[in-house]
Amino acid sequence: MDNFQKYFAPYEENKEWGVKIITVGYSKTLPKNSYPSIEHPSNHYFTWNRGRILDGYYLVYISSGEGIFETAENSPIKIVSGMCLFLTPNVWHRYKPDDKLGWDEYWIGFKGSYPDYLMKNDFFEHFKQFVEIGFNESIIKLFHQLIETSSNTKPGYLQILSGITMHLLGFINYLSLIKETDEYPTIKMITRAKFIIEELLETKVDMKKIAKQLHMGYSKFRKTFKEHTKLSPNQYLLNLRLNKAKLLLKSSEINISNISYLSGFESVFYFSEIFKKKTGLSPSQYRMNSKKSSNRLL
Repeated sequence: MDNFQKYFAPYEENKEWGVKIITVGYSKTLPKNSYPSIEHPSNHYFTWNRGRILDGYYLVYISSGEGIFETAENSPIKIVSGMCLFLTPNVWHRYKPDDKLGWDEYWIGFKGSYPDYLMKNDFFEHFKQFVEIGFNESIIKLFHQLIETSSNTKPGYLQILSGITMHLLGFINYLSLIKETDEYPTIKMITRAKFIIEELLETKVDMKKIAKQLHMGYSKFRKTFKEHTKLSPNQYLLNLRLNKAKLLLKSSEINISNISYLSGFESVFYFSEIFKKKTGLSPSQYRMNSKKSSNRLL
């Protein structure tokens, strides 16, 4: 995923929903790179030496990597993958990734009467400054929804962003209460594997490397993955690629050769062959049938 950030103008209010979105974003900081790895507005930019103070609430989810986090209210703590930092208004803080490891971070900043109400009623009390929720595919998807919605700016998108943010808060609260990732380590591993596969969809995927990344032998990884998903890792990958190809065939005019590339297939010949084997139609026939179905609905 490419780096993304959006800061909303002061006039983009959403008072009737009780939540105003300040910023949404994602960034990847590679090892040995300077941090922050992308430019922020002056009222959000910070360095490790000076830190910063913000006037809203912020959730920062570290999906991979490690680093350090410190606020005026706590000593420096080590941050590991799966931690969610919770920043409250007017509290000095600073954080940065480990120089040797880097990290991936998602964030959402917000303010308004609704989060103020939650704070006043101690909803955030057990969050403190961070909460360990582990790697969670649903959290990642919610952040992706925030980013996608912020990119589209269609009518009503601010209300959608507010709704997703409230969903995110509720879900993080749920995970922190039941500590799901501690109780279900195998599910956590499978969730992580599925996310890695999805992120590598357009590239050549080496399942043995993924197993090694998860600290498992390939045979055990394949067996465990199939027990929980009913599919082998490679079959799961193939289904993802076919589903992406179907979506592109239905919703775009991209030529079939490029669709095969964007879906991660090694050649258009193999793509056409496997697509017809799995669907009973060639890619061009599938596109034609999809257009006919759409026209009948109009």
